Amino acid sequence: ACMAGAVCGDHISPISDTTIMASAGAECKHVHHVSSQLPYALTVAAVSFLTFVVAGFTQQLGVVASAAISWIFGIAMIFSALWILKRIGSRQPH
Repeated sequence: ACMAGAVCGDHISPISDTTIMASAGAECKHVHHVSSQLPYALTVAAVSFLTFVVAGFTQQLGVVASAAISWIFGIAMIFSALWILKRIGSRQPH
């Protein structure tokens, strides 16, 4: 959970060295790069949070069972989020 939070914070922080270098490398405005990363980072952070909650509730089943349930739940949530985002994106005029 600590590492997931650190990665999320690194991706959405406007003062992160990797964010500054990525926007400089892409030759785009720094603020635009940060705002373009927000939907992706927050989606993954929400899925990660829910997966950790599931792991906490299933820990009494054992380490292997809890890990398997958490992985399956997390993968299902990611694919669900991708499907929803694809549906939302296809409704918007180009």
